[in-house]
Amino acid sequence: MFGWMFDPLYLAMLLPAMVLAGIASFWTRSTFGKYARRAASSGLTGAQAAEYLLQSQGVDDVAIKPARGFLSDHYDPTSRTLRLSPAVYQSRSLSAIGVACHEAGHALQHARRYLPLGLRTAFVPAAQIGSSGSYIIFILGFLLRSVAMMKLGVLLFALVVVFSLITLPVEWNATARAKRLMVQAGIVTPAEQREAGAVLNAAFLTYVASAFTAIMTLLYYMLRAGLLGGGRDD
Repeated sequence: MFGWMFDPLYLAMLLPAMVLAGIASFWTRSTFGKYARRAASSGLTGAQAAEYLLQSQGVDDVAIKPARGFLSDHYDPTSRTLRLSPAVYQSRSLSAIGVACHEAGHALQHARRYLPLGLRTAFVPAAQIGSSGSYIIFILGFLLRSVAMMKLGVLLFALVVVFSLITLPVEWNATARAKRLMVQAGIVTPAEQREAGAVLNAAFLTYVASAFTAIMTLLYYMLRAGLLGGGRDD
């Protein structure tokens, strides 16, 4: 029997991913905090900046509403709603404007029918099933010595990996759109864009870390199931 926290193989394989995730989280929070103290010369709040950017691109059917939680900002394509955290919605800082414009970038992806966003949205149910069910099925397969169940657990978690990989171009494209359009729309100056963009660069690393963690976890599952490196290690 093995457990995630007591299996040396798991710790050896996932430690680099854990370190990267920690660095990404720290960098994102510290960068956001740094530029949260600098107001944009436009005087716009995060919510106003997102609305202004969307309107500048002819998109006027997206609702912008406050959300709860720190950096809980996201765009919901099913309801065409952009939800911004308190630190972004009401703030006039460069950090808030950068994050808000990034989320507006997702709304623009939706309006322009950006294919990777459509794929990610369609893949959400499968990823949720994989995330919630893979661990349980894999452990049961290991305890019952059922290779078939372990392989099913691997297959389910592979859905999580695919979702993580699809997310990378979606997030990178939204950031690129935000950086370009926030200057074109006059929301920030070119100098301010570099500072607002620094927050987005840091945030993107968190998605890279998440994808790396998912890949390493999948490889671990595959090794324990005997799908890599020879026979299964009991």
